[in-house]
Amino acid sequence: MIASERVGLIKRLLSEADGYLAKDDAIQSSEKLYKAAEECVKALSEVFNLEEAKAAEERGRWTVTLLEKAVRKLTNKLGIDVQLGWDAANHLHVWGFHEAKLDREDVEARIPIIRRLIELLEEHR
Repeated sequence: MIASERVGLIKRLLSEADGYLAKDDAIQSSEKLYKAAEECVKALSEVFNLEEAKAAEERGRWTVTLLEKAVRKLTNKLGIDVQLGWDAANHLHVWGFHEAKLDREDVEARIPIIRRLIELLEEHR
């Protein structure tokens, strides 16, 4: 999937996250926000032609290791907002989705951080 196609997916995931929050479903909203951030990292990796994007294409999938390496490189290029967005998304993935320990307010508090990551993609695509 190329970066421009990922943008549509990211927007859909954000809309779904909002819909789940409106229904007070912090679990599903957490996962949609995580997936949006993950797709954002993948898209930025493609935009900047990172070797991690090429490796993922060769393997046919992204791994956590590739994502983490890409985040580190993107943080060096674009600033700390990349790392902050990724960390917020991972927090939602683990504690909001897998462990189901977060409530609506916990999820809402992280949305602006993840949205900033998405803004970086929009600025650089």
